[in-house]
Amino acid sequence: MTDVVHSLDPFSGCAPSPATVSTDWDEIRAWSDQVYMPYRVRPSGRLLRPRSSMFSAAIGDIVLTRFRYGIPVTVDQLSAEAGNILVLTTIRGHARHRVAAGEVEIDSGATFVADCSRIEHRVDFDDEHLQLNLTVPHRLVADLADRWFGVVPDDRLWQHKCVVGAGSSGWNALLAYAVRAIRADPVRIAQGPPGAHLQELLLGHLVTEWAAAAGVALDAGRQPAASAYVRRAEQYIREHAADLPTVSEIAAAVGVSVRALSGGFRRHLDTTPNRYLSDVRLQHIRDELAAASAECTVSAVAARWGYVNMGVFAAAYRRRFGENPSRTLARARGR
Repeated sequence: MTDVVHSLDPFSGCAPSPATVSTDWDEIRAWSDQVYMPYRVRPSGRLLRPRSSMFSAAIGDIVLTRFRYGIPVTVDQLSAEAGNILVLTTIRGHARHRVAAGEVEIDSGATFVADCSRIEHRVDFDDEHLQLNLTVPHRLVADLADRWFGVVPDDRLWQHKCVVGAGSSGWNALLAYAVRAIRADPVRIAQGPPGAHLQELLLGHLVTEWAAAAGVALDAGRQPAASAYVRRAEQYIREHAADLPTVSEIAAAVGVSVRALSGGFRRHLDTTPNRYLSDVRLQHIRDELAAASAECTVSAVAARWGYVNMGVFAAAYRRRFGENPSRTLARARGR
């Protein structure tokens, strides 16, 4: 274990950035808000000043950090709005993570995962703690699960906080490789194909071990699991159709990437999110025209559902319903 822990302490004995040490709470908070998410941190004692060391590097869209406060602290109230999963590996000292059954104490070389976009979390660090952490956007893991397994897991996974990478799983070896890759060529790991490949390896290993710990079978029930987020997207579109949400906004609302959302709509509905939105808008317009009052006009109803060009609207309406909108209105008025 000593050799493993040493391999995970990536930047000891070197100066990876010009501002890695701080005793200023505001400076530390600004850095941690950026690389993790906004959260609350409280010293576990009075009149304690931090002796923090800070380092961050990118692995594609993942952020790797080496971080310590240098004093005992409690961390909680992590921002769900940031949409991030934290993968926290202790490489020195101890961390106590709050779980439903009480606390899990993490020693050197152990990794704990918590999806802070889906569940509240609290962790206590002692004064000797040193962390090698990954900040992972939730959407990346959901997208990978969809591509690898054909499912987007539900909250049975996302709300399960646990230790991953125990025993002979190879997780620590993969983290150590990521550390060496960053030291060798940080720019290519941050922006190039090697970084994208490494990101895929890390996320694939993470979601597999996390699902096993949570008792979630990624290979079982592919269609029901995948259709769950599609159904949520359908509902979101129906409720917000008048606001003309973009595909990115719809994907964010249901917790998947644009790629996963579009793939799910193709597989399960044989359409695209944009075409589905268009159909919902047109159906609302038809319903309003069919129940129209004497003062109702086609242009007013169409404008209420986001159509500005009446020629484009009329053509879309004819393709959808086989008649002009004016004919639907006239029939509703008994003409």
